Amino acid sequence: MTETFDNNLIEDTTVKLLKFAATQLPNDVSEALKKMYEAETKPTSKAALKTIVENFGIAEETSTPMCQDTGIHIYYVNIGENFPKVVGIEETLRKASARATKEVPMRPNAVNPIVGGNSGDNTGRHIPFINYDFIPGADYLEITAFPKGGGSENMCALAMLKPGQGIKGIKKFVIDSIMNAGGQPCPPVIVGVGIGGGADIALKLGKKQLMRPLGQRHSDPKIAQLEEDLLKAINMTGFGSMGLGGDVSTALDVKIEYAHRHPASLPVGVTIQCWAARRATCRIYPDKRVEFLTHKEA
Repeated sequence: MTETFDNNLIEDTTVKLLKFAATQLPNDVSEALKKMYEAETKPTSKAALKTIVENFGIAEETSTPMCQDTGIHIYYVNIGENFPKVVGIEETLRKASARATKEVPMRPNAVNPIVGGNSGDNTGRHIPFINYDFIPGADYLEITAFPKGGGSENMCALAMLKPGQGIKGIKKFVIDSIMNAGGQPCPPVIVGVGIGGGADIALKLGKKQLMRPLGQRHSDPKIAQLEEDLLKAINMTGFGSMGLGGDVSTALDVKIEYAHRHPASLPVGVTIQCWAARRATCRIYPDKRVEFLTHKEA
């Protein structure tokens, strides 16, 4: 019988991931916010960016959450096909979420939508939500903790466009979605766009784009250009940091992914992440070595 991998190591490592995500921005995000502060010229938006930069600096120094909304717990789990057998990982991640809620601490955000009531530990039916994928030829287990805030999540949007609307229709819907959101998702934001597939596929593709490092462009030159065009257009809306008006500080980046679609459908999913872009990723290897990809362990 194949020996199963150490779930205690997975649990302990995931608790660390959640603490990183809640208290320290990934380096690409913190550096982008600092550069945006330097580039912004509108006084009110610049002042808001200054406060944001000071805030995440204090959060990292004191190991306390950078925002009172520590999000609803989502995981992306990529399992290498050559990684040892893993059993019960869903329960392991639930335990990690419950532990991190007390140990970080993180605000309990898991509420029953039918009868009400907060579970008190960020776990519940289908929460934490776990996205699985498999990596051909890899020998590691990769886990991303992605506690997603409610304010930005409320401004996500889906459109089932007519295929004839094409790229112009896609651009219009993305910009309209940002115009509708205004300052509500706590800009500067990161925008993930999923195109094609089906309704659920478009939104899942869009949300997964929020994992990509800032400044990283899509491998397809046409998609990369569309990302650049939309980023420029979104910042021209002038909403600025926290909706206070700014010339460069509405969005940090735009990320796009697509799937082939049905001839009758053109789904477009727009997902939005606030400036507090909480995400932390690690890889666990068969020899129990842990590599943190987005943060440095003290």
